[in-house]
Amino acid sequence: MRLTRCSTGVAIAALIAGSAFAQTAPAPQAPAAAAAARPAPQFTLADGIIATVNDQVITGFDLRQRMLTIIAMSQVQPTDENIPAIQQQALAALIEERLQAQEITNYEDLKISDEEVAREIADMAQQAGTTPEQYMAFLEQGGIRRNNMIEQLRTEIGWRALVGGRFNSRSAVSRGQVEQAMRQLNEAAAKPQYLIGEIYLESARVGGQQAALDGARQLVAQLQQGAPFQAVARQFSAAPSASARIPGDAGWIVSGTVQPALQAALDALQVGQLSQPIPVEGGVYIIYMRDKRSGADTNLVALKQIMVEVPQDAPADAVAAATARLQAIQPQLTCDNMLQRATSEQGLLGSDLGESDIANLAPQFQTVAQSATVGSVSAPIRTPLGVHLLGVCGKRNGSPDAPTFQQVENRLRTQNLANLARRYIRDLRADALIELKE
Repeated sequence: MRLTRCSTGVAIAALIAGSAFAQTAPAPQAPAAAAAARPAPQFTLADGIIATVNDQVITGFDLRQRMLTIIAMSQVQPTDENIPAIQQQALAALIEERLQAQEITNYEDLKISDEEVAREIADMAQQAGTTPEQYMAFLEQGGIRRNNMIEQLRTEIGWRALVGGRFNSRSAVSRGQVEQAMRQLNEAAAKPQYLIGEIYLESARVGGQQAALDGARQLVAQLQQGAPFQAVARQFSAAPSASARIPGDAGWIVSGTVQPALQAALDALQVGQLSQPIPVEGGVYIIYMRDKRSGADTNLVALKQIMVEVPQDAPADAVAAATARLQAIQPQLTCDNMLQRATSEQGLLGSDLGESDIANLAPQFQTVAQSATVGSVSAPIRTPLGVHLLGVCGKRNGSPDAPTFQQVENRLRTQNLANLARRYIRDLRADALIELKE
């Protein structure tokens, strides 16, 4: 995220003056002239209590502070058209924050230290390409109170800790679930795939489907004008990817695994293009096409080997001796014990060859790799380097950069945790007494 004080800083500073707000997007070469050339959008916020969440209040000052934060961190330029969406997003975030803070107080041992908050600020500053001191100075210059930001971060950190601790076991995925997901990925490997960024506005959170659609249109306009996609996703998106290491990163999506409206957009978008708002049941998506690929026809195999070195010009009796030695141990070998067996006997060399495209293997290995079943160990194979036993430890269709077991497991767990967290906050909201003042 760039720290564009010449635009965002000026824009958000107007909010702190009180109930009136005025801002136009400055032109690159003449910001003062641009501001004077167009009428300034206005909105009014009462300074008193605007909402109560159980026994806690949300004031106009709180709302202005959160709007300032959203504008600064997303770098969305406030206009007459998008101020209502920013205000709605800020109010929804404050209500959830109050509910989260109230729930955290029920756990006496859950205390977030100043050091944890400082680390969070340092991480945010690093993502913005600056120092923590400069990052906080940028926010303060835009009218955001340091204490307000610190308490917001303290609640965010506490909520993550609470959700992680409470749902850690429930978010875990079994080996069978991961293997099933990997099988589905392998089966889909030959289909078109899309690397996308996503922003999802949930209609129930922003005041209905029309409000979500209107808000998405405003965000698309801001993104087209240069607002950073990741920063906007972090502040506005309700998708689990909003809290990913790269906010908004949905990873590779396989053709046919999404809703028809999204599939149509994925098919139509070119790399580097941003979609218009895509209405779906329950909300609206904005998609950024980061990359596309037509699908992989590659056949990948994971191999291990044990070999006895025998030079290409070695006499026939040396080749026969090496072959007989490997034939004797071959029935005892599996993919799990091959390397251990090789290190336990002098004259044997073992290695994990990793995963390779069958087409790139030595000709002597290709036949075994194509025909052998997973888990089997081949008969001795002669190459110019020696005599080998080849263990076929895995096969799949796909590309070398397809996700690993650990990556798939982490992704499924993150999705589970995000779904549980959303259900948690919805339950808290349903049980809470929330009153919005006119």
